[in-house]
Amino acid sequence: MTGARGSVPVARPEWREPAPAKVNLALHVTGQRADGYHTLSSLVAFTEMGDSLTASPSTEDRLTLSGPFAAALGAGPVEGNILVKALCAARSVLSGGGSELPPLALALDKRLPVASGIGGGSADAAALLRIVAQMFPARAAALREAALTLGADVPMCFDGVPAQVEGLGEIAAPLARFPSVACLLVNPGMEVSTPAVFRQLASRSNPPMPSIPSAGFASLTDLVGYLSDTRNDLAAPAGLLAPEIARLEASLRQAGAAFARMSGSGATVFALFDSPAAANDAARTLARHYPSYWIFPTRLMPSPHRQPLDRTN
Repeated sequence: MTGARGSVPVARPEWREPAPAKVNLALHVTGQRADGYHTLSSLVAFTEMGDSLTASPSTEDRLTLSGPFAAALGAGPVEGNILVKALCAARSVLSGGGSELPPLALALDKRLPVASGIGGGSADAAALLRIVAQMFPARAAALREAALTLGADVPMCFDGVPAQVEGLGEIAAPLARFPSVACLLVNPGMEVSTPAVFRQLASRSNPPMPSIPSAGFASLTDLVGYLSDTRNDLAAPAGLLAPEIARLEASLRQAGAAFARMSGSGATVFALFDSPAAANDAARTLARHYPSYWIFPTRLMPSPHRQPLDRTN
């Protein structure tokens, strides 16, 4: 049911979408625009596990929260929740095409920490936009364009595939090949303000990432070899606000990680391992040393891990 203006949504009793963590494997700050926004050059990948969003028909819009980090979201006003903003953005897109989004009951299982540099809120918003895009396939492209109005990370989270990202985050080139990699995410239990990190940034005009091989990455060895020539330009300023980040990176390397680095603006650190068993061993080791930290063994999903949205049904 697509194509015509005023199309009705594809009907299902329930829609469920994963909202995986977004990991910035590399993040180069390449400039600052006149409007204050920073341009980036980044390599992103997505985890197997993360938040989960369910939507079902309802008589009115509702949002319920569950999961270990639900309370962190429930503390703020409902209208400030990014899912509410994404719902408004989706309705605006659909009304422009003559369609109407019916009321939805949204249920978010919040398993990723907030303000942690792994795109949790952006992933949640993107999951909602993907659900709406499946309900109205003809508006999928317009919904993807609207993702940028919700935040720089939302378009790449909408795509949900390993990619080279440029600009504000809206320019994403999926990688031709990317391996499934055992990964450990660790957060020291603190929120790091992204604006505060950028205020500490010494240089806002840095070289972009090296060219990514056209064939992508066939193995963890290939990926780590490339990452060794990249940076996260936000790591140093974030470290001024949270010295635990550098200590955590060192601990992960000592625990056997092939590579460890802060993701995004922090404070989450990711570590790559040559096997799930090695990642789980490291998780147990860190849990003994840092019992209060959030420790999340998972894996980075290969490319592609999500089928393209069907825009013709």
